[in-house]
Formats: sequence, C-alpha cells, structure tokens
Amino acid sequence: MAPTTLTARFRQSVTRNALRSYLAEFTSTFFYVLAVVGSTMSSRKLMLDAAADPSGLVIVGIANAFALSSAVYIAADISGGHVNPAVTFGMAVGGHVSVPTALFYWVSQMVASIMACLVLQVTAVGQHVPTYTIAEEMTGFGASVVEGLLTFALVYTVYAAGDPRRSQFGAMGPLAIGMMAGANVLAVGPFSGGSMNPACAFGSAIVAGRFKNQAVYWVGPLIGAAVAGLVYDNVVFPTQTQDSTRGVSEGVGV
Repeated sequence: MAPTTLTARFRQSVTRNALRSYLAEFTSTFFYVLAVVGSTMSSRKLMLDAAADPSGLVIVGIANAFALSSAVYIAADISGGHVNPAVTFGMAVGGHVSVPTALFYWVSQMVASIMACLVLQVTAVGQHVPTYTIAEEMTGFGASVVEGLLTFALVYTVYAAGDPRRSQFGAMGPLAIGMMAGANVLAVGPFSGGSMNPACAFGSAIVAGRFKNQAVYWVGPLIGAAVAGLVYDNVVFPTQTQDSTRGVSEGVGV
C-alpha cells in the first residue's frame, strides 16, 4: 500500500503543472537571491565600511522586503510562491505539499540561488559574493536559535497570508510576507545576517567557497518553519473547526 501511494505521489510530482511550478520556483528564487545578495554587494560598493554603516543594513532590509514580496506574488498562483526551502519544509510537515514535490522544489530553489550568485560573481568584477556570517558576540547555537525564531515568524506569516479561511488579502498577502522578512533583517542582520532562507545562504556559500557555520542557516530555519506550520494548523487555526451554532465539524485546508 505504501509503495503504491509513494509511486502515485511521485507521478503527481512530474506532471506538466508540477513542472510549471518548479520553473516558477526557480524564476522567483533566482530574482530574489539576485536582489538580496546584490543589495549587499551594492552597499559595499557605495560605502567603504558597509558592515559598520547602519544605512547598509537598511539597504539590505528594504531589498529583502521588496524582492520577497515581488517573488512571492509572481509565483503564488503557480507554485505557491515558497521561494525558500524552509517554507517548503514547513508546508511538507503540515501535509500541504507531498515529499517528492518538496524535494523538487528544493532542487529548483538551490539551483536558482547558485545561478543568481554566479551571475553576480561573473558580472561584478572586483567584488566577491558575500556570505552570511555570525557576529563575534554570538555562538553558533545562539545564531541558530535566532534564525529559527525569524523563520518561524516568516513561515507563520506565509500560512496566514495564504489561508482561504481568513479574509482574502490579494496582493497584500505577499506584501505582508515581504515586510516580515525586511523587519527581521533590520532586527538581527548584524548578529546572524537574517537569512531565514537556506537556499540564499547555500548559494552564496557555494559560489564564494566558504561554508563556515553553514549548518546554522539550515537547522534553525527548518525547525522554525516546521514548528510554525504545526502551530498554525493545529493550535491557532486548526484544520477541523467546530461550528458552535450547528454542532458540526468543517474541514478547511490551507
């Protein structure tokens, strides 16, 4: 029974519509990473010491907000606009995306991130692709906890913005997601980098050839995303809601 179910899910993951969703994830993630990593490189170009200049943090925070809002919006109706392996993982844990589809999403997002960083590396002569780093005041465990909390907030916002049981946000949904990402970057950018996105951290690390503390940007975000999905679906807005006036249960999915 289980092998048959797994085979059926795999076949659903290689249909024409599924391939379109992978392409949508690739496209949106590519432009998101291009904007986010590119904004860091731009701030370094404009300022001698961008890491110590508060305006550099503002540039990256705004770029995150704008880029993620746009990336989610252009892919939302096709793939759901995950643009982030942590979001995909949270959706898979919650049962909204099958495991084979989630794996294909991950491949699309990772390849897109690497390609975006390669483009920046080749075109921006004289600059190296920046990687996410941890401040001296923080330990790897502390940075992982911070990244997990930030990703929890981001994925929780993704769930809320895409929940049909709530009022229809329209374009406000992607905007809310982007604003949460931008706020998170402004809050902890100097400490852990405010990645919240394993693909973005992985792509820049691959191109730069620096993998120090890379686990921080995987473990924390994946755990935070999984907890966010479980809390939203099972605690705050459970899938089965009891109608107190009629005494019946109505199942509603995200």
